[in-house]
Amino acid sequence: MALWDRIKESAQTMQSQLEAKKNDLKSGAFRDASMAMCALVAAADGSIDPDERRKVAQLIATNEVLRNFPAEDLQARFEANCDKLTADFDFGKVSVMQEVGKAKKKAAEARAVIQIGIVIGGADGHFDKDEQAVVREACYALGLPPHEFDL
Repeated sequence: MALWDRIKESAQTMQSQLEAKKNDLKSGAFRDASMAMCALVAAADGSIDPDERRKVAQLIATNEVLRNFPAEDLQARFEANCDKLTADFDFGKVSVMQEVGKAKKKAAEARAVIQIGIVIGGADGHFDKDEQAVVREACYALGLPPHEFDL
């Protein structure tokens, strides 16, 4: 199987798993951590161009699992995290990674945050090394073994 097909299949599998757990993913910690994860993936290469920001925002708005929350609330949180990362990537990354860590208390939420990172990263069919690296870092912030997600 080609790498492209494996990435698409993995993202689809993660999305299906997320949808199965949708009713368990309604906490503020999950909401905050997932928006931080989306911003980290968008800024994985150290910058966020407006087109990339728009694409990730669109993915957030259409993700079935994230419909547990008001779209404008998710958008505001995503944008705030993106702003931190664009103002000063290294310092912003520390703050945004702390947001990701909010989901650490509940294993199902922590795993779901990582799955959202993989879904967002693989949405364009190319889960690149920078995106994989920030999702791997998030695994450590959440106390999860990266190999569980093939990272």
